[in-house]
Amino acid sequence: MPYQQGSARTRQRTVLLVGIVVLLAALILAVVLASLLTHGKEEVSLKMLNWTDRGTTKNLQEVILGRCYSYVMARYPELGDKDCLKIWESLKQAFIYKNPCNITPEDYQPLMELATHPIPCNKSLFWSKTNDLAHRYTKSNQDFLTLEDTLLGYMADRVSWCGDPSDPGINYESCPKRSECESNPSSVFWKMASKMFAEAACGVVQVMLNGSIEAGAFKSSSIFGSIEIFNLNPDKVSAVHIWLMHDIGGPQ
Repeated sequence: MPYQQGSARTRQRTVLLVGIVVLLAALILAVVLASLLTHGKEEVSLKMLNWTDRGTTKNLQEVILGRCYSYVMARYPELGDKDCLKIWESLKQAFIYKNPCNITPEDYQPLMELATHPIPCNKSLFWSKTNDLAHRYTKSNQDFLTLEDTLLGYMADRVSWCGDPSDPGINYESCPKRSECESNPSSVFWKMASKMFAEAACGVVQVMLNGSIEAGAFKSSSIFGSIEIFNLNPDKVSAVHIWLMHDIGGPQ
């Protein structure tokens, strides 16, 4: 009997030791697999899509928020009810973690609804190939507003942004040009903003064109020629005055 009891205890110890060894081996294997998977994810996250245009503006959130607060608190305090934090979040959600060639107008719809505001009649100034001149004019003459003088345009002027499916969801290295894909964040944004700016125009509308371009002052493929002109409401717009500017690059 004593011999049989000792033999049973030995078998129990053996089974217990084997179980412990198997459990340790399983734990080690799990740790190794988890490490490999995590390493693989880190490598994937580093592989962002490469484009030819400049990447997202550094400190984009601070830039957008700063411009928004400046616009609604200092320049146009009557728009003080605008929620700049919500405006920033809606802009971010429009492109973050998304392929920058698959942006749709629906992505920007919440932003447009949050940031849009009325444009007084007889104050709309459209431009094509006269960027600097048009904005120097509106800066010195408060009688007119370009798209870049609205809240949407003021926040986004000369700023770039695009997302990427991999972490951190924003590409600060490069963004696609229109020639690489038309449905990129910048193109879709400006087309929507331009359409809304044209739809809001009323009374007498001003258009500043560049008369020094050999190919002609009006280009049907421009934002003005392809979007804005078609969204002017003839029931609201009474007249269109065209300013043909010459020698824009000459002496001031």
